[in-house]
Amino acid sequence: MAAALPAEWIKNWEKAGKNEFLQLCRTLSENKSHDNVSFRDIQQVLYELAYHVIRGNLKHDQASNVLGDVIELREDMPSILADVFCILDIETSCLEEKSKRDHFTQLVLACLYLVSDTVLKERLDPETLESLGLIKQSQQFNQKSVKIKTKLFYKQQKFNLLREENEGYAKLIAELGQDLSGNITSDLILENIKSLIGCFNLDPNRVLDIILEVYECRPEYDDFFVPLIESYMYMCEPQTLCHILGFKFKFYQDPSGETPPSLYRVAAVLLQHNLIDLEDLYVHLLPGDNAIIEEHKREIVEAKQIVRKLTMVVLSSEKTEEKEKEKEKEEEKTEKPPDNQKLGLLEALLKIGDWQHAQSIMDQMPPFYSTSHKPIAIALCQLVHVTIEPLYRRVGVPKGAKGSPISSLPNKRAPKQADSFEDLRKEVFNMLCYLGPHLSHDPILFAKVVRLGKAFMKEFQSDGSKQEDREKMEILFSCLLSITDQVLLPSLSLMDCNACMSEELWGMFKTFPYQYRYRLYGQWKNETYNSHPLLVKVKAQTIDRAKYIMKRLTKENVKPSGRQIGKLSHSNPTILFDYILSQIQKYDNLITPVVDSLKYLTSLNYDVLAYCIIEALANPEKERMKHDDTTISSWLQSLASFCGAVFRKYPIELAGLLQYVANQLKAGKSFDLLILKEVVQKMAGIEITEEMTMEQLEAMTGGEQLKAEGGYFGQIRNTKKSSQRLKDALLDHDLALPLCLLMAQQRNGVIFQEGGEKHLKLVGKLYDQCHDTLVQFGGFLASNLSTEDYIKRVPSIDVLCNEFHTPHDAAFFLSRPMYAHHISSKYDELKKAEKGNKQQHKVHKYITSCELVMAPVHDAVISLHLPKVWDDISPQFYATFWSLTMYDLAVPHSSYDREVNKLKVQMKAIDDNQEMPPNKKKKEKERCTALQDKLLEEEKKQLEHVQRVLQRLKLEKDNWLLAKSTKNETITKFLQLCIFPRCIFSAIDAVYCAHFVELVHQQKTPNFSTLLCYDRVFSDIIYTVASCTENEASRYGRFLCCMLETVTRWHSDRVIYEKECGNYPGFLTILRATGFDGGNKADQLDYENFRHVVHKWHYKLTKASVHCLETGEYTHIRNILIVLTKILPWYPKVLNLGQALERRVHKICQEEKEKRPDLYALAMGYSGQLKSRKPFMIPENEFHHKDPPARNAVAATVQNGPGGAGMPTSLTINTAKLEESTAEETEKLKEKSQGAVKVINKAANTTPKVTTSNGNSASNSKIIKEKDDKEKSGKEKDKEKKEKITAATPETKALGKDGKDKPKEERANKDDKAREIKEKTPKSDKEKEKAKKEEKASKEEKSKTVVTTVESKSAAEKEREKEPSREKDVVKDMKSKEITKGGEKIPVAGSLKSPVPRSETSESEREQKRRKVDTHSSPSHSSTVKDNLNELKDSSAKHYINHTTPTLSKSKEREVDKKDLDKSRERSREREKKEEKDRKDRKRVGETSMN
Repeated sequence: MAAALPAEWIKNWEKAGKNEFLQLCRTLSENKSHDNVSFRDIQQVLYELAYHVIRGNLKHDQASNVLGDVIELREDMPSILADVFCILDIETSCLEEKSKRDHFTQLVLACLYLVSDTVLKERLDPETLESLGLIKQSQQFNQKSVKIKTKLFYKQQKFNLLREENEGYAKLIAELGQDLSGNITSDLILENIKSLIGCFNLDPNRVLDIILEVYECRPEYDDFFVPLIESYMYMCEPQTLCHILGFKFKFYQDPSGETPPSLYRVAAVLLQHNLIDLEDLYVHLLPGDNAIIEEHKREIVEAKQIVRKLTMVVLSSEKTEEKEKEKEKEEEKTEKPPDNQKLGLLEALLKIGDWQHAQSIMDQMPPFYSTSHKPIAIALCQLVHVTIEPLYRRVGVPKGAKGSPISSLPNKRAPKQADSFEDLRKEVFNMLCYLGPHLSHDPILFAKVVRLGKAFMKEFQSDGSKQEDREKMEILFSCLLSITDQVLLPSLSLMDCNACMSEELWGMFKTFPYQYRYRLYGQWKNETYNSHPLLVKVKAQTIDRAKYIMKRLTKENVKPSGRQIGKLSHSNPTILFDYILSQIQKYDNLITPVVDSLKYLTSLNYDVLAYCIIEALANPEKERMKHDDTTISSWLQSLASFCGAVFRKYPIELAGLLQYVANQLKAGKSFDLLILKEVVQKMAGIEITEEMTMEQLEAMTGGEQLKAEGGYFGQIRNTKKSSQRLKDALLDHDLALPLCLLMAQQRNGVIFQEGGEKHLKLVGKLYDQCHDTLVQFGGFLASNLSTEDYIKRVPSIDVLCNEFHTPHDAAFFLSRPMYAHHISSKYDELKKAEKGNKQQHKVHKYITSCELVMAPVHDAVISLHLPKVWDDISPQFYATFWSLTMYDLAVPHSSYDREVNKLKVQMKAIDDNQEMPPNKKKKEKERCTALQDKLLEEEKKQLEHVQRVLQRLKLEKDNWLLAKSTKNETITKFLQLCIFPRCIFSAIDAVYCAHFVELVHQQKTPNFSTLLCYDRVFSDIIYTVASCTENEASRYGRFLCCMLETVTRWHSDRVIYEKECGNYPGFLTILRATGFDGGNKADQLDYENFRHVVHKWHYKLTKASVHCLETGEYTHIRNILIVLTKILPWYPKVLNLGQALERRVHKICQEEKEKRPDLYALAMGYSGQLKSRKPFMIPENEFHHKDPPARNAVAATVQNGPGGAGMPTSLTINTAKLEESTAEETEKLKEKSQGAVKVINKAANTTPKVTTSNGNSASNSKIIKEKDDKEKSGKEKDKEKKEKITAATPETKALGKDGKDKPKEERANKDDKAREIKEKTPKSDKEKEKAKKEEKASKEEKSKTVVTTVESKSAAEKEREKEPSREKDVVKDMKSKEITKGGEKIPVAGSLKSPVPRSETSESEREQKRRKVDTHSSPSHSSTVKDNLNELKDSSAKHYINHTTPTLSKSKEREVDKKDLDKSRERSREREKKEEKDRKDRKRVGETSMN
């Protein structure tokens, strides 16, 4: 109830107020239920009454009267009243109004009889007491009270001093100091102590202090003193013991004081037994927590300053540096740190094993602050030693090591010792985390922890545990990784170089997967060094030292520098390697000395190096391209080179690096393939270079031993171990096939995804790098993986192409070794099954094994292409082409001989060497002999193998080319799907393609036109060249070189030509109906006409080359120069073509000198080589006969085309066919030739009279021929054909109507007809067609003058009409021969900007004609005929326009004409008789085939 005095009571005090007040006071006094409440209410009532008096509302005597009545209501009422006066005293003394103070004084005076003086003296202010008259002087009163208080509270009684009661204290010390080994117990002594206290009146606190002092001196009696103190404390207040200890600690807190360890120990034991609370004692200890935090911050700042000093470039004299060092030493001497009692107590707690309290103290401090003090760290290490002892003895001690067992702590309250790995998690891991990097103080404990980790990993990796145990193990593994990250690696950084620790740690690390290891290294390198001042300093010192070493590292001092690097790397590998790699990226000349100097590293350091390399490669801040955006950055090239060298030389795990490359490829980035390329090259010794000589290439087609000896630039011995390591890394982590597939897919990715905005030159380089690495990597797998490994990993060809979207060339490249392995293993099985040694049996078994292995492949490849592809070439042929290699086709005998001779020379040199010790001589000779034997054995083995393969091909060849459409189409498919993709795959594949074409020819493969194949390859190379990358251009050049080599060999000698080509189906020029005997000599291309064809090919190559050089396009010029350089041994052979090329290349040199230096360098290089070849070039008339060969032989004169002896027939066939078609049809054909691509099929139907009995196949042939021309040979080829097409009709008419008027034109026309037939006849197809053609030809030969419908005339009439014109034609042909001699080379040279003038109009006309037929798709077979005539027209125009052509005088010409006329008449009559007979035969064959 809130008591208050209403104002009415005061106003009517005498009447009613006084009584009401008294009644209120009585009520409050009687209310005993709530003492506190009533007490406060009474205080308030009395206070308000007194306050009314002070304010003057009530007189003091009235108040004193009523208070007199109230005072009797409670015993404590005077005291309550005194409290009220005390409060009012304070309040009134602060007021400025004096009247109120006076009222208060009067009230107190009036109430003096109610409250005793003593109570008032206690509670009122001395000055108030003086004014009341209760004391005389307030000052004296104050002094007196101070003296009394001092006497009461501060003056010691005399019996508390030892010297006053020495007997009692002496007895006490004697009691505590006696021998305690007997039956004396703490209880007995306690009773004696109590007696002494009572007897001698001793101070109990002093006694307790003495007990603690004695305990300090006798620490070994814990079991006695602890119970004694515990029992004694029952007699004291709980805080007494803590205060006494605190007082003891305070005594030593002077700057010079040093707290004794015994005191720390006593405090620690008492804390452990919970006799005192840590919180109570902690406040008595110095320094304060704030001071500790400040000190920690200061250490961090100092560490950063040291780092700054070390990283700054200070150019000061040595003297100033020495002075600074001296100053620092002086400062260190003067600043002695004050005694840290908290750390002292912590150390004592750790020593006795009180981990809980120790942990509490550590938690109060900054991280690792406490353990940064060596005594604490050592104490904690010792505690860990004790805790892990049983487990370490059981699982950690290495075999054969005795070790020194550590006894457990005597007290039972110490942490429980670990008996299992699970126990480690409870306490040990926690202790290690508090230790942090300061485990470095105890290398032995470091080794123990690592060994326990190793033992745990062994158990963790065994699969025999249950699910629950597995989960626990997972948690433990996670804890182990944390300990490694937070404790082991930082501790290693702080250790003095300790190679043993590094190796010990690797023992555990190698059990972790590399992902975990690299994560740990990353944390160590990028985060750990910033976590502690000490580590910050260590990092700076390591970098400083690394700089010092790297500045002085050279090839000459590799050994001493290597030792220094090794020493530095044992503790801080991440920092050191980071710096070394940064230097390598800047200065690539450091690579070799650095690699050599790394031989003193530990296994852990090598692993860290691998991580640092990957981190450097993945650095997102570094650009992978140079500023010009056309080349890969030099830092990446340097790192790649370093990678290759270091991984080869040292046993570093490769998995991480390989996975990194795979991940980059997955992300569509191919720059880092450079790394893989270098690693494979260095580790496996497999080089991929476009600069291989032909000798090296030849060696590469042999066995492994020959490849190693003669195929590579560098020495590739001693790669067995490193290549084994690479293979193991790939297989263990299943990276072999994924890397291959990713590279194969990335080739296109480079162009279409990655190459988006990049410079074309860079895209080409990246494509080449990707492709080369694939070839190199595939080669490594093929030569190093076992058959089982390879077959197990590489899927079938259809899966590779259809599911993994691997390009076909790459898919076959990967599958090829698998087929070879498979076939050889099957062959071995069959040999074992039947032991027949006859060569025939062996071949039969080999062929059987081939069929078994390749049959599924034949089925698989069908899905790779559209069904119509297999109309022309069989799946068997396709698979055979892609599955064979040069090793299968030919034995490089010269290479084997060369290497064997080298070894013989080497052995002779060893014999002659007098200085070599005999033992070494013997060893070297043995090595050479063994190598020689291996090579000879390998050669023999390859020879047998090649013979078997050739036998197999001989049996297969008849089913190879089906030619269901046309031979032309077959060749198109062969080039498109086989030759072109493979010839640019690798240098060996380029050689293989050329050899394979030759092989197919030599095998007399049905339906294969060698002539057509070579013609298609050489006729127009512009588009092929333009679409190549740099390396592809080089390989394409090699392919052309090998093709030219074959052609040149045939061209060089008639005997060779007759032997290798004379009677081969590949050189048939008239394509007869299928099934017709193709052995007719008349259908073969004769030697001289072959030479004309070769000249045409050379001319075409020149034309294409000049075109490319004139485009101004970087890629065109670069590629054609590369190709020209490669084919230099065989082209140019003709002087005028060589001169034309030379002039154009010279112009390139001048134009590109300033603009594009790389093109200038290429052009200059080629130009120089071209000049050196000049002496070997020959004039055109020596290259192929331009004068009439054997003038008395008319047949030879006529045979100017590829028609061989039967040439006139084929010529007249072609001409007459054109006459046969109406003028209207001719017009239609022209229209179509100008762009009606969509009417291809109609064309065959709209020209029924021209279409032969094999019209469909002919038209198909032509259609696909034209398509393929566009795809493979490019538009330039089309242009040439179209020139011929547009020229053909009018020229033929002219021939027919006006033969006599235009002798020169006729001659040139005849000559070029012959040549054109060389070019074009192979492109018509099938024997049916030949038969039909010749049937019509016999009619058409006789009627050249008639151009319109010849159909109405009978065959006999045609013959009669044709007779004279044919004779004239022969004469003209003779003359055209003469003119061609002079004229042939001139148009060529002219077209190549030769000095000979050419008519501008004719040039433009030809261009127009070209344009007209740019999109022509060759509607029907008639266009084939036109093609042939067209080129005749083209060339005749050239000759006719040329004013420098004639080389003979007119009179001589006439004589020759007459002779030739006579001869030709005789010949023509004989020929016509023969043809009449042939015609009837062919007609029959043609009709049967139509039916």
